[in-house]
Amino acid sequence: MSAAPSGPGHGYGDALDDPAEGLVEAGDLLDDPRTDAEALCLCSMLWSSAPVARTITDTLTQSDFERPVYRELFELIAAQIEAGTPHDPASVAAALTQTGRAAGHRGTALSRALSDATMAGGAPEAVGHYAITVVCAAYRRGFHAAATSLTDAAEQLPQDQLFPHLLSIGRAQRSATQRLADISSTLGRPPIIGAGGKIETEP
Repeated sequence: MSAAPSGPGHGYGDALDDPAEGLVEAGDLLDDPRTDAEALCLCSMLWSSAPVARTITDTLTQSDFERPVYRELFELIAAQIEAGTPHDPASVAAALTQTGRAAGHRGTALSRALSDATMAGGAPEAVGHYAITVVCAAYRRGFHAAATSLTDAAEQLPQDQLFPHLLSIGRAQRSATQRLADISSTLGRPPIIGAGGKIETEP
């Protein structure tokens, strides 16, 4: 049997399910953080000044990140900034230990995710670009979720609830569309409104 691969992007597999530590989800598994917008966003935040990083933590939310470990890291970075304490990689690693979150299998996954994000190569001056890319991906995932919800509704909801359900999804996606436009503007890259009102972003 060949040896397990090592290096950036590997090692999450060691943090398996443990009822006492929480579930490590498939979304935590990365191939290469250097090509992952979420890792690059966190990396650029870790190396940015507090005022710049605060702009991101005040704009994004945990749910914008698809991978659970990155949601947790974003929350921890935001907490460091809110408390007025350093948010560099060493300080965030220390906070993981001090809050008891570095222990066990889940702690191993978090520590490795922090290491990978630290070394991902995200430039601090590009933090706004990476943040917008993260939100764009979350925006698209919202449409996948909406499609799934409509499919489930068509199979399970009473007939008189189908159209109200469709309207509620439409209102949610309209709010998400406005949020994406606002974030793009706030972070310095105004959106391009394409055909049919579709928001596009500059490459």
